[in-house]
Amino acid sequence: MLYHPLVIFFIEQGVPVQTVLLLLMLPVVATLVAFFRQVVGIKAFGIYTPSLITFALLAFDPNGLKYGITIFVSVILVGMVTRFILNRFRLLYLPRVAITLSIVSLTILLILVTGGMYQRTGLASVSIFPLLIMITLAEKFVATQIEKGSRAAFILAAETLVISIVGYFLVSWQTLTVLILEYPWIILFTFVINFSLGKWTGLRITEYFRFRKIARHL
Repeated sequence: MLYHPLVIFFIEQGVPVQTVLLLLMLPVVATLVAFFRQVVGIKAFGIYTPSLITFALLAFDPNGLKYGITIFVSVILVGMVTRFILNRFRLLYLPRVAITLSIVSLTILLILVTGGMYQRTGLASVSIFPLLIMITLAEKFVATQIEKGSRAAFILAAETLVISIVGYFLVSWQTLTVLILEYPWIILFTFVINFSLGKWTGLRITEYFRFRKIARHL
């Protein structure tokens, strides 16, 4: 693979090529999330969370999504169940979240141990950092449950997962990774795209479906 001289300079300074690639990919993923929000109408948990989940999925299983999705769904389900159990105790927000994160982390540990017992080495050997990213998702989910209700929290979680999966395939796309390492300056186009998205005033795609009955009578 041919690297751009700037990328070679970064590597010569001791920065791993994978780190260079992922940092160059982050603007692409963030732009993808902004596109889904402004044009498609999928909100997710902001822009920061789905971007991180995308890279967490990549770290969980570079050859597939099954482990990452398993952890994601487990975090959401455990967070939901824990929140309902803790409701009866009328705890303040931060202690409640601390308990939720503790229970989620212990559950994830149990899942990893179970994976090791059944020779799922890809799951048992996952790095701690993508796990921590997934675990902190529980706080977002619980906060949304409290503020907007369980239905809205589930919808945002599902939207976050959808965007993250699309981002996963984008970051895993060999043609794009080669292109960025050879021509890293193309990342500058994400600024142009985001400026355009920032001026977006049209209906979102989901709104066309939402208001289709009204549109028929116009």
